[in-house]
Amino acid sequence: MATAASASASPAALRAKTPAPGAHPSPKSSLAFPWPSPGASASASAAASGRLHASLHLGGVRGVGTANGTGLHVLPPDVKPLAVPKMAGGAGAQKSILLYHCEEMRDLAQQVAARNDDIELCTISWRKFPDGFPDLFIPNAQNIRGRHVAFLASFSSPGVIFEQISIIYNLPKLFIASFTLILPFFPTGTSERMEDEGDVATAFTLARSLSHIPISRGGPTSLVIFDIHALQERFYFGDAILPCFESGIPLLKSRLQELPDSDNIAIAFPDDGAWKRFYKQLQHFPMIICNKVREGDQRIVRIKEGDARGRHVVIVDDLVQSGGTLIECQKVLAAHGAAKVSAYVTHGIFPNKSWEKFKPDNGEGPEHALSHFWITDSCPLTVEAVKDRRPFEILSLADSIASALQI
Repeated sequence: MATAASASASPAALRAKTPAPGAHPSPKSSLAFPWPSPGASASASAAASGRLHASLHLGGVRGVGTANGTGLHVLPPDVKPLAVPKMAGGAGAQKSILLYHCEEMRDLAQQVAARNDDIELCTISWRKFPDGFPDLFIPNAQNIRGRHVAFLASFSSPGVIFEQISIIYNLPKLFIASFTLILPFFPTGTSERMEDEGDVATAFTLARSLSHIPISRGGPTSLVIFDIHALQERFYFGDAILPCFESGIPLLKSRLQELPDSDNIAIAFPDDGAWKRFYKQLQHFPMIICNKVREGDQRIVRIKEGDARGRHVVIVDDLVQSGGTLIECQKVLAAHGAAKVSAYVTHGIFPNKSWEKFKPDNGEGPEHALSHFWITDSCPLTVEAVKDRRPFEILSLADSIASALQI
């Protein structure tokens, strides 16, 4: 297109400006592709001698220009840049997360959501058909597309696993951005090996089931577990899931610092397995290692290493069931001069109300009672049973879970 000035010029003047045959224009870029002024008209350009009016389509963008001996003149396209959607959870940003939960985990889920404004609590309709099978419904399923989603599970009994697995398998199929499964307690962790032909390692079965969770739009599912019983169980999971192993020990360390005798604490492990698991996180404390030895038909607990005299000794393990080993360890420590004995386990399972075996210390001494028994809220049914009973004290995983959701 021509400028306003060139539109009024005579044909003779235009011919005077056109180079003669064989002449070469200056290589200066400012002359090769000069931008015309906005006042130019297409008709004036078409009327100008020796000039060609062209319409170019480059990559779907229409540009109008002119061509002559001096080169090609192209107007900048009148288009707007494409809008790029803003992605949640960018570098340095908090992810906005929709948190679903099973019925047992309602209280813990509420605590997790209260820890972070970027975590939104969502609900599921947990109904049942007359025959007892689950009738499940996820409200507003279309609204969670493109969102980061998490599910807080509790596999407290075989009966609840099926209905939760049904939800866990369904959520990634709703076009969500990513999926995180929080399973604080991996329940079959103590059945991780075979000691005789015919034994069934149910820990492997559950790990395989979780490894087949459908992949979301963001990739494989992230699985958060606290203090899994056997560390080798991490290798039971397939490549379609990303296990993230967290620990409740930081909660214990924070609580011990609040005790009036925090400078007199010693840590006891009921066996070598507990020591191998936790000693690196607690190595700034004096340590006592116990083990089980066989005497005739009985297996008794003895102190293998360490000194309990005058100390407030805290027994540390990943879980407790009947509590028999823990009680034997308590008696041995008291017999070797411990001033106080307390206990910590991440997972308080306590089948058949076995928590009733543990009595608070009302002056009877460490051989008969515990000063404190700390557990986390990984097993909600136990929490409901012991939350107002001494010597039990609940250390909540809410902060740890809220942090893990932002990984």
